[in-house]
Amino acid sequence: MDETRRCPWAKSEHEAAYHDEEWCRPCRDDKALFELLELEGFQAGLTWRLILERRQALNAAFAGFDPAVLANWGEAEIAAALAAPGVIKNRSKARCAVTNARAFLQVQEEWGSFAGYLWHWVDGVPVDHRLERTEDMPAEDDLSRRVSADLKQRGFRFVGPVIIYSYLQGAGLINDHLVTCPWHDRVQEEMP
Repeated sequence: MDETRRCPWAKSEHEAAYHDEEWCRPCRDDKALFELLELEGFQAGLTWRLILERRQALNAAFAGFDPAVLANWGEAEIAAALAAPGVIKNRSKARCAVTNARAFLQVQEEWGSFAGYLWHWVDGVPVDHRLERTEDMPAEDDLSRRVSADLKQRGFRFVGPVIIYSYLQGAGLINDHLVTCPWHDRVQEEMP
């Protein structure tokens, strides 16, 4: 692949790896989808680069973002996670991981899987915006607003439409690789 034509936002080593290996690639693994949702929540007000740099530490502190484990956490476990090195020291975001784990498990119970719930929003087929310029990429859209509203009704937190737009990209429900990026076609080939 021609790395010089990679989407321009992927500048650091962590960003490039995320861009090449995960971003906009269809994900139907519930554990990965929960981790991504929580990382997006931790990112609020920060940079994605910082989150990617701290991803390993966040995973270690938050039980590998296992929703079945986090759903049973109380204040002592949250305090211990916040004391771990390399984590984002934000109590509200840490509590959100526990709240979201509980809501996530409810969605799994209702839908059979979180992936089934999430992918129903696009009828199982990712949206391809066929972007030619980075500045054409929206911060949110009607899809992210609808998913955000539904998640909020289900008790999720840190799931505003901008966070959810980024989440839908990361989970592969939206392919926003620029059409000039070699990964655009690679992702298209992986789509059902």
